[in-house]
Amino acid sequence: MGSPRQHRRFGGNCVTANLPGARGTARPATTQPHPATVDTPLVLSGATVVLPTGPVKNGQVVVEGTRITRTAPENAHVIDVSGNYLVPGFIDLHNHGGGGASFTSGTPEEILKGIHTHRIHGTTTLVASTVTGDMDFLTQRAGLLSELAEQGDIAGIHFEGPFISPCRKGAHSEALLRDPDPAEVRKLIDAARGQAKMLTLATELPGGLDSVRLLAEHGVIAAIGHTDATYEQTVEAIEAGATVATHLFNAMPPLGHRDPGPIAALLEDERITVELINDGTHLHPAALQLAFHHARAKRVALITDAMDAAGFGDGRYMLGPLEVEVSEGVARLVEGGSIAGSTLTLDRAFKRAVTVDGIPVEDVVAAISANPARLLGMSDRIGSLEPGKDADLVLLDDRFDLKGVMRRGEWVVDPQLG
Repeated sequence: MGSPRQHRRFGGNCVTANLPGARGTARPATTQPHPATVDTPLVLSGATVVLPTGPVKNGQVVVEGTRITRTAPENAHVIDVSGNYLVPGFIDLHNHGGGGASFTSGTPEEILKGIHTHRIHGTTTLVASTVTGDMDFLTQRAGLLSELAEQGDIAGIHFEGPFISPCRKGAHSEALLRDPDPAEVRKLIDAARGQAKMLTLATELPGGLDSVRLLAEHGVIAAIGHTDATYEQTVEAIEAGATVATHLFNAMPPLGHRDPGPIAALLEDERITVELINDGTHLHPAALQLAFHHARAKRVALITDAMDAAGFGDGRYMLGPLEVEVSEGVARLVEGGSIAGSTLTLDRAFKRAVTVDGIPVEDVVAAISANPARLLGMSDRIGSLEPGKDADLVLLDDRFDLKGVMRRGEWVVDPQLG
């Protein structure tokens, strides 16, 4: 940790560490294979199908074209998936990359490889997250990512920074942080051409509340995160229109019995959905249980906060301008040692939630599919295995290991049966 110093772009001082960047040695991502297409109507029969009303044993899902349908045509092909679970495709609200590719700095081709890395782990819908950069760079990236959103490759853009607290910056470059400015927030929204879905900011900073109001007016999720806010300041931000807690517990003051801070305010308010990174590193199981107990399954969103190394391996990577060392699957800044995102994929988060944390399967499905779909305003298309919705689904065995992935009626991972 360094000594206190003045932040010219902020309204105060805090203890910080200088985190210089350097070139990393991340390897190129793998090639994306072409998925197998479901040419005829398909019936997946015999699995435990997890519906919004709960698990249904010996159920079936009918797929025709890109959609789930109610009744199987006479020419439908039946696949027996007995002994397995069928759950909706996973939806990741907060993801910075994977497969060796960064959504902040990669080329379109690299980004597509990163997206595919997460698809083969069950994430059929993904919001691409950026990390802190200067405004010109972020607006340029917003333009690039918006094209991928318009093509249907991603579900939109999440800006994490630069409007965050230097006291809780995590793996963001301190030199590039700034107070929230509604004019600059609007600049990012405009650059995203209607594809901005969420922006994380420290709402206690000057301009924070006005920025929250602006985001709400434009239909963009205002997420409270990387914040040093008090309980009272957090309540004020919620009243202004904030609706998400960015990776609850991480990059914010801990819960205190005299100074409860943002965690208590975010858990107690029915308007807030809390993101959780369930990789066994970011959260103790008791913290995850605490969140599920107080927010209930309807207000939890399991995310990855993944960076380039997800699905790729240990080594040196860049997260924005900062160098990251990934060792045994844990990503930390080379300078300072702060956790720098995760290498998590949502299939692992799902399995851990059920087998380690003891969360009921239907609650995990809500947190990993239904709730993110609702937040994105896409519940009419994705988030549950109901007739009329996209045929996005994941096949899991009785140990909750991934055995197949379908996206919009195409097998991304062919079903592994037997």
